[in-house]
Amino acid sequence: MPPIQDHPLRYKLANELHARPFPSLTAPCRAIYLAIKQPRDAASRDRSLDLAHLIDLLDRHDTPHPQPGATHYQGQIGQHMLKWEQHTEFVTYTVFMPGLGERPFDPADFDVFPLDWLDNAPGVRVTSAMIRIEGRPDDDQDISRNLNNWMVPDSIAVSEVIDRDAVIAGDFRIDPAGHQRFAAFVCQGIGQRRVGRIVQRLCEIETYKAMSMLGFTRVREISPRMGQIDAELTRLMHIMTEDGGQEEATLKSLLSVSAELESLSARTSFRLGATGAYEAIVGQRIEVLREERFQGRQTFSEFMMRRYDPAMRTVKSAERRLESMTHRATRAADLLRTRVEVGRSAQNQQLLESMNKRAELQLQLQKTVEGLSVVAISYYAVSLAGYLLYPVGEMLGISKGMLTALVTVPVVAVVYLMIRRIRHHAEGETSGPDL
Repeated sequence: MPPIQDHPLRYKLANELHARPFPSLTAPCRAIYLAIKQPRDAASRDRSLDLAHLIDLLDRHDTPHPQPGATHYQGQIGQHMLKWEQHTEFVTYTVFMPGLGERPFDPADFDVFPLDWLDNAPGVRVTSAMIRIEGRPDDDQDISRNLNNWMVPDSIAVSEVIDRDAVIAGDFRIDPAGHQRFAAFVCQGIGQRRVGRIVQRLCEIETYKAMSMLGFTRVREISPRMGQIDAELTRLMHIMTEDGGQEEATLKSLLSVSAELESLSARTSFRLGATGAYEAIVGQRIEVLREERFQGRQTFSEFMMRRYDPAMRTVKSAERRLESMTHRATRAADLLRTRVEVGRSAQNQQLLESMNKRAELQLQLQKTVEGLSVVAISYYAVSLAGYLLYPVGEMLGISKGMLTALVTVPVVAVVYLMIRRIRHHAEGETSGPDL
């Protein structure tokens, strides 16, 4: 019996779940991270440019190329390990370097990306970060002193993670060299993949935080116009309640407002939807770290609650407001359109009644004209009959007056019946056959 046929995408879909493994890192080491995004319409960009940019970097180190159409890559560039990933709106480059370097967070480490190569990037920098991974000292006070020297004390978020196997820290500020700074102090004996997961989580938290903040800036751009549209919509609805006989003009204005709202919603729907997705990823990445407080300092989740969550609530509020305004404008336009149609129906009813009255008057006039027509036609018919019958009357000894009187009644009756028959025949052709 032949084996069952597989779906054409079965293996591709199964392998996709394992396509982006966590890096294996050994402390001490450091990581250089870069995320690039096109300024506009990044989701519909030409993704071959991303791959070409990666290949340009690999060629500088005589490194083998990825497969055509690849969305992820990991390979050696010089003495360092490079990890490249392509996402819906951005691409990321992470370079892992052994050792801690001559000084903490040395901007020279970023020189692994050549300046001319950065200038040719198919997009702009969304974020970049320098991550320092070293062994956890016996005295936690050493961690505090180092963090106070490396980062802005007022903004530092620190927590013990992964069942206290490591301490992570970051201030989410951009240093003078233009990069974010993160530090991880890992306990001795921790697995290499666990260290890699911690570093990967830090990169993802920073990247998706930055990407979701794009939605916040978009909301700030459209908020003034949304306020103006809301005021205009309120004014138009107030005019509707007054019923000042301006339905046609008000409906035109309402349809214009509704069209603008639909256009605004279409232009922002992707960014607002992506912001919600990115926010969820940030929360999930922090949650899986299983944070615990370190020396009374704020944790990553507390930092996000105070600084990041209000921005995301603003985005959600603006999204709900835009949706509500769109529904209000649509309902108001439908209501006013119904009112206009009812008014037009009433006008049409009055017009029909007026037309019926005119038709009745025309019918009466027609009957009057028919009566006059009978008289006129009968007059001429009697005269013609008289000219025809006068010789007969002389032979019979009947005077002209008597002959005319005798002929008048039959002629009038014949003319009347003839005109009536013609009218009935014409009415029958106009009305058509009965169904």
